[in-house]
Amino acid sequence: MTVGGLPTYYTHHQGDPSNMEVPPQTGQHTGQNTEPKFADPQFADPIDDGFIDEKAPPPTQALSGLLLLGCAVVALLWANSPWREQYHALNHQPIAGMSLQHFINDALMTLFFLVVGLEIKRELLVGALSSVRKAALPIVGAIGGMLLPAAIYAVLARGTDASPGWGVPMATDIAFALGIVALLGDRVPAGLRIFLAALAIADDLGAVLVIALFYTPGIALSALALIAVCMAALYLLNRFGVQRVWPYVIGGLVLWYAVYRSGVHASIAGVLLAVTVPSVGAHSVQERLEHALGGVVTWLVVPLFALANAGVSLPDDIGAFARQPAVAASALGLIIGKPFGIFAAAWIAVRLKWADLPDDSDWVRVFGVATLGGIGFTMSLFIAALAFGESAQLDAAKIGVLTGSFTAGIFGALLLSRAGRPGAATMTTAGGRG
Repeated sequence: MTVGGLPTYYTHHQGDPSNMEVPPQTGQHTGQNTEPKFADPQFADPIDDGFIDEKAPPPTQALSGLLLLGCAVVALLWANSPWREQYHALNHQPIAGMSLQHFINDALMTLFFLVVGLEIKRELLVGALSSVRKAALPIVGAIGGMLLPAAIYAVLARGTDASPGWGVPMATDIAFALGIVALLGDRVPAGLRIFLAALAIADDLGAVLVIALFYTPGIALSALALIAVCMAALYLLNRFGVQRVWPYVIGGLVLWYAVYRSGVHASIAGVLLAVTVPSVGAHSVQERLEHALGGVVTWLVVPLFALANAGVSLPDDIGAFARQPAVAASALGLIIGKPFGIFAAAWIAVRLKWADLPDDSDWVRVFGVATLGGIGFTMSLFIAALAFGESAQLDAAKIGVLTGSFTAGIFGALLLSRAGRPGAATMTTAGGRG
């Protein structure tokens, strides 16, 4: 994530730190264990102290991925139908001082990035990224899965107008990837589901940093000063134990305006806000925000983003269009760069004994999951829009992303299906642990 989109089970999870009872302050002696405890019985048995469920994923997780796919197909068909002018006119309808498409990308997608930020924060606190040993495999895999696609793109697009889009194939769409995993059921071991989710979240963090550092055209210092004031105020609210949501909402709106005026993409305000909200305590601000926004992001914001951004009007000479560097670079970055980058980095991490393969896994299944990591979509389309603006390269990059994501999804699903169920593995995990 990618947050491609957000699977709905991310807001109804086990091991929620927001449902922890606050432990006694340092120096208070109660004669009992002062480790944080889960206030709600449903969170009494967390999976590795995290929130990613070991049980089979719910049907809604697959449905969220199918909804995204449906919106992308509708947008593509609409943009190439006799009603294509209506599609583009709708995207340019003014709303709140900007076009509808920009409102979705700059304002509504801030909610997506807020939820992504809350996910990253939770994983760093108590989840699959909360310790060096647990985080090693997904983080190393994510790094490999970002560097190799970017390198492939840079080589293929070198010296062309498409060269600014090197960040396009770097991220994994968590909704699409985990949606396919949900459809495959018990053919994907729980440990690999956790690995893929954690890897996608680490990908999201990398994508956020790439956007902030490399796709920001200019900085307004006065707006940066306002950002610093907002962050300080939000930090103080957290520090003084304010658990009401509305002060953070107001502070977040001011923060969004400051980021929007600064030159940094406005959606980054969502990640900055996530850093400041309280995460500990029963019914914390983080928990309430996740429960309030998770469904909105999954079922409304990300599908609207897909509908507004996936529509590409194909020219009559499709062959010449497909030969544009942005098409091949984006597609091959996802189809080749992501799987081999993730797989190679994970193999190195296991061989160097930095990490172990997940339980019931083997290298065939790891490569299958790594191939699903090539489903870019949401974040890839988002970065493409930042890299190319309204230029002709944008449509080429979009076609490359759609082609690469679809191909990676098909190949990943086939690899995992042919691998069979974990009990029938032909390659043992022992042999893969170095």
